[in-house]
Amino acid sequence: MSEDPRPTARLLADVLAYTAARLLLVAALAAVIVGGGHVLGIREFPVVLALLFAIVIALPLGIWLFTPLRRRATESIAVWDERRRRDREQLRARLRGETAPQPADSDIEGRTDDRS
Repeated sequence: MSEDPRPTARLLADVLAYTAARLLLVAALAAVIVGGGHVLGIREFPVVLALLFAIVIALPLGIWLFTPLRRRATESIAVWDERRRRDREQLRARLRGETAPQPADSDIEGRTDDRS
């Protein structure tokens, strides 16, 4: 499997998509609760109360409904974290004066390092 050359952009897109979906679910549930209050004859249903109920309902519902988005965001975070960990290990090796091992799927193969 080839590594994504822009993991930060993918991470940002995946996390924003998941967050937006969760927020839209809360807004939709709040609208349904307020609308249900109007149907039941409660014309001045507190919006804050509807939002609180919507948040409580959306917590487990969002995990179940948006499983593919959550998994994709989690995978993006894992890829980004692994790259960051590898870069940190390479930096520490260079600071110790050791030659850091190059990643197997390096995109700079064939280049020579002139910075001795």
